[in-house]
Amino acid sequence: MSLVTVTELLKKAEEGNYAVGAFNVNNMEIIQALVESATEESSPLILQASQGAIKYAGIDYIVGLVETAAKQTDIPIALHLDHGTSFDQNMLCIRKGFSSVMYDGSEEPLEENIKKTAEVVRIAHAVGVSVEGELGRIAGTEDNINVEEEDAFLTDPDEAKTFVKETGVDALAVAIGTAHGPYKGKEPKLDFERLEKIKNLTNTPIVLHGASGVPDESIKKAIDLGVRKINIDTNIRQAFTKGVRELLGEKPDEYDPRKILRPAKEEMKEVIKEKIRLFGCAGKA
Repeated sequence: MSLVTVTELLKKAEEGNYAVGAFNVNNMEIIQALVESATEESSPLILQASQGAIKYAGIDYIVGLVETAAKQTDIPIALHLDHGTSFDQNMLCIRKGFSSVMYDGSEEPLEENIKKTAEVVRIAHAVGVSVEGELGRIAGTEDNINVEEEDAFLTDPDEAKTFVKETGVDALAVAIGTAHGPYKGKEPKLDFERLEKIKNLTNTPIVLHGASGVPDESIKKAIDLGVRKINIDTNIRQAFTKGVRELLGEKPDEYDPRKILRPAKEEMKEVIKEKIRLFGCAGKA
């Protein structure tokens, strides 16, 4: 089927009190693993490409692979830009066929973030594309975006209310204690009170970035409090490399990339299915 917007998926998630998994893609095997897993679990799916992934694979390759995969399944799939930090990047993705984009102005002053996000929303909505905005800064590293712990700050609920009202975003990414990349040392503790306030004040689907490594119980509670889109990247990368390392550990002389990547794909599918079930979106396609 053709691509759908993230707004369409999150509206149903809101009604059903579950979250939709948004998984980062970088190559064909990752896309195949995600679509096969979601199809087998009868789950809606958000495939998202970061600016780093677009630079690595090429935007035409990513769009072509995702559109091909979408045509081969009956589950609803959205193609989303993850952390688009410039107006031009968002416009390029819209022109190339993304059904959803994200303008990440989180490092800018509130007024500037609102102004730029609202402009992306105005254009995107005119052509039927949904928009995610971000308020607050999440620590950690994702591709070319690096936020030191001392530079991170949590989302202010009152500012979130103003941001959503003045921009018209379809979903809001918030900082409530998660981080991009692997967690080192203590496990993340989410600020659920802050999350609940944000949800009550904005009445907008909330997005949780940096969810790889967050305990299952915390994920479930976040969903109960209004999180409707959950981003997973690190767990997929870890599963991919685990599959490759194990194969080469057993067969160090193997040189056929098809045989090397097959176990990587299976490792990813196992993780993906676990996340789909955890988010409550299995059977919701």
